[in-house]
Amino acid sequence: QVQLVESGGGLVQAGGSLRLSCAASGRTGSNYAMGWLRQAPGKEREFVATISGSGDRTDYADSVKDRFTISRDNALNTVYLQMNNLKPEDTAGYYCAATTGDMTRMVYRYTYWGQGTQVTVSS
Repeated sequence: QVQLVESGGGLVQAGGSLRLSCAASGRTGSNYAMGWLRQAPGKEREFVATISGSGDRTDYADSVKDRFTISRDNALNTVYLQMNNLKPEDTAGYYCAATTGDMTRMVYRYTYWGQGTQVTVSS
């Protein structure tokens, strides 16, 4: 089992920045591939970014490419999402998740989930 706890969400003006953190505990020795996903009210949960277990590969949704950066520090069992140039359409609950397979854009392939952290971007 892996437990995930997100932090760093909040209210920010359009054009601003936030950094989300996801602290992992439990069976973290496997260095699972990790992802950030988000869900806005009335919408389905969607892929944002993913990173391989070693951190050498990343992938992003087109809507956040060149604005968001995913990274990880395996010594600290923590994954980050640096979000720059935020837009009102980025407003959502952001979830950290771990997959037992390779990094993926597929929401259903994530096995372990955090409780989420809210990001609200005002115009």
